[in-house]
Amino acid sequence: MLASTTFWVGVAFFAFLALVVVKGGKSILGMLDARSDAIRKTLSEAQDLHEEAQKTLAEYKRKQRDALKEAEDIIEHAKAEAARLRKEAEAELEVTLKRREQQAADKIAQAEAAALQEVRNAAVDVAMAATRNLLETNMSKAKGKALLDEAIEELPGKFH
Repeated sequence: MLASTTFWVGVAFFAFLALVVVKGGKSILGMLDARSDAIRKTLSEAQDLHEEAQKTLAEYKRKQRDALKEAEDIIEHAKAEAARLRKEAEAELEVTLKRREQQAADKIAQAEAAALQEVRNAAVDVAMAATRNLLETNMSKAKGKALLDEAIEELPGKFH
């Protein structure tokens, strides 16, 4: 067994391990502890970043909800404003239509009055022409002169 190379390789291996543990055990353990601390620190930072990301996500979701609510409020306000403007426009249209209807009625009344005046003027002209024609055909010059003189004499009494 002492002459076996496997035995001496095993002894050398365990001696090497003992030497490594004695001489470099603390530094290896320190490196492993440092590596473990670095990993813990990285995990802690990752956890902090995860929590911060969750907070940011929640904040943006809240902002999105607020923005949606604000958009809905704006839409509701716009609908109410549109309804108000529509009612105002309808009222203005009604007033305008009534005013134009009144103007049209006034124009019709003026046209009727003008037409009636024209008919009266035409009737007076026809009556005057007919009267002149009757007087010219039925009255003599002497009788006409006598009527004219009589009318002139009555004028001062009719002006008082």
